Amino acid sequence: MINKASIVLLALFWHIGVHAQEDYREGQDLKEWFVNDSKHAVVAIADSSATPGQQPKNIVLLIADGLGMTQLTAAYTANGGRLYMTEMPYAGFGTTQSADNYNTDSAAAGTALATGVRTYKGAIGVDMNKNPLPTILHLAEAHGKSTGLVATSAITHATPAAFIAHNTSRHNYEAIAADFLKTDIDLFIGGGKDFFASRKDGRNLLDELKKKQYQLFDSLEEAADAKQGPIAILTAGKHNPRWTERGDILPVGTQKAMEILAQNPQGYFLMVEGSQIDWGGHKNNTEFILQETLDFDRAVGRALQLAAADGETLVIVTSDHETGGMSLESGNFEKGEIRAKYTSGGHTGVMVPVMAYGPGAEHFTGFMQNTDIFHKMHALFGF
Repeated sequence: MINKASIVLLALFWHIGVHAQEDYREGQDLKEWFVNDSKHAVVAIADSSATPGQQPKNIVLLIADGLGMTQLTAAYTANGGRLYMTEMPYAGFGTTQSADNYNTDSAAAGTALATGVRTYKGAIGVDMNKNPLPTILHLAEAHGKSTGLVATSAITHATPAAFIAHNTSRHNYEAIAADFLKTDIDLFIGGGKDFFASRKDGRNLLDELKKKQYQLFDSLEEAADAKQGPIAILTAGKHNPRWTERGDILPVGTQKAMEILAQNPQGYFLMVEGSQIDWGGHKNNTEFILQETLDFDRAVGRALQLAAADGETLVIVTSDHETGGMSLESGNFEKGEIRAKYTSGGHTGVMVPVMAYGPGAEHFTGFMQNTDIFHKMHALFGF
């Protein structure tokens, strides 16, 4: 017989299991000062956006979670006054609000970018009435294109989840993982293996993926010789560690994904998330924010280089929201030095940058709603 103490313990274990994936929000680790001692070179990319009206065969959407104009400016300064992001020829600003809150979260914001519909905070691919919404990934798949997701978080976390799953809550990680099996996604790279293999319902989704002919790997190194999909590369049980420990998973994973998806003559859609810029913002940690932003910029560089080579790929860079209310007290381009202040440990409602390169890039200028990103991608794909 279950007594009151047992119920309390069960509730505690549930709380720990659900919220362990959100513990990056807990506890300030204030670091206002940062000097970048590992600047990366930014190689000039030939502009392939010169033919207005050309439609892209492929779209790569890179989302810098938690990045506002201040984080972008700080990274630009820390890298000596040059980033791949700031070399992109078209730019604008995007609003971020959810349907129910001025300050959105990654689930609602991801859903807005993925579906063109604003919804409530915590929603994954569903509207205000909790009805499922078709995402740009689903639509691309339905039209014969290959699809992929890459993230430095668990692949079941809010932003990637919003592109592939339908769930009333971002915290239902196992149900979100099961939604991957309802699609024919060609490639996904990120953490979250436990939600596929060590589940409360006893299902082993890795076995089910194998039955669907997926090649399964635990690292990009293991997958080095894999040349075609479908592929699942689950690089951590839950989230990947921060950049100082995980290395170049994001830029290498972005290149790997683009090379494999490009084999489809009908084209592809790929979403890439630099997940942990947001986590540094929650902790008000300038070092964390900028190391993650610079890692993300290197991934942007890989995407731009491949897009320039094929001339058929639209690359869009944006963010879901700003995190931390970051401001810059001082900076030094030569030293790569930044001193920042923070007004929040959470998300804010400020606009975020939107940058674009390649066929159709001219449509991503001026002021946009976050939902406009979906509608522009949808129109450019011609669905």
